[in-house]
Amino acid sequence: MYAIAVNDSHLQWCEHKDLPSPGGSEILIDVAWAGMNRADVLQRDGGYPPPKGASEILGLEVSGVVTSVGPAVERFRVGDQVCALLSGGGYAEQVVVNEAQALRIPEGMTLRDAAALPEVFATAWLNLYMEADLREGERVLLHAGASGVGTAAIQLCHAFNNPCFVTVGSQDKIEACKALGADAGWNRHDGSFVEAVQNWGGVDVVLDPVAGEYIEWNQQVLNLDGRIILIGFMGGRETRVDLARMLMKRQRLVGSTLRSRSPAGKGSVMDALHAHVWPLLESGRVKPLVDRTFSIQEADEAMRYLEENTSTGKVLMGVSGA
Repeated sequence: MYAIAVNDSHLQWCEHKDLPSPGGSEILIDVAWAGMNRADVLQRDGGYPPPKGASEILGLEVSGVVTSVGPAVERFRVGDQVCALLSGGGYAEQVVVNEAQALRIPEGMTLRDAAALPEVFATAWLNLYMEADLREGERVLLHAGASGVGTAAIQLCHAFNNPCFVTVGSQDKIEACKALGADAGWNRHDGSFVEAVQNWGGVDVVLDPVAGEYIEWNQQVLNLDGRIILIGFMGGRETRVDLARMLMKRQRLVGSTLRSRSPAGKGSVMDALHAHVWPLLESGRVKPLVDRTFSIQEADEAMRYLEENTSTGKVLMGVSGA
């Protein structure tokens, strides 16, 4: 099969060894579309190696068609159209994944749009509604609100009655986030967001892929019993934590990753998506937001585009042309 290889930080579409037949509870998917994520950039640069036993090939989410199933598979049949959450291997013609990590695409949705679902909606749901245990009416601060995860999180907050404030990189992105359901926003180029969020009324939960100095600022805008869910460190790995504030306001700082979780762990998140989010997707109340598409042969260009931070929503790559 063909897949993306990383050569001197460049992404090249070239021949790889064929995948083995799926065993046990695994399914083989002919990949139609692959989603691109910040984690792929980090892996390309050597900063985010795949978990032990996972494919070295980039790519954490795909859509496609099931072409073979292992002997213990119960949920899928050959020919099913699915999207899947991966630990790696998505930038390829085919991928093998445990059936727990896949779902049939929502009714009425194309394979293209379905590829924009698994990673971002799983990340948003896991961290807001499982890790933070977000309750109806609680208020949320979303950093990088125009990203794939951010645009998914905005829509979930809107659907489940959680007012949200976003930080983004431009006024245009603030308006785009408001169109998706965000209540207010702040341009990160204007400096600290603390006063603006405090004037908005503070927040109960922060979803933070930035870290760095944002951690200290997050603490200042958290209400009593507030939670910071840290999912990245684009702003740096070192920060200052005010322990007195943490104690007095009963704050919690939780580190969370999705990729390294077991198939069963990922499966529990996918099951929650199927129960709570798939109906919203099928009704049109929530939608995947695709910013731009490329062919898989243009993976290098696609990643440079993602690194420019101008996108709103997902960057996708077409693999089979489906």
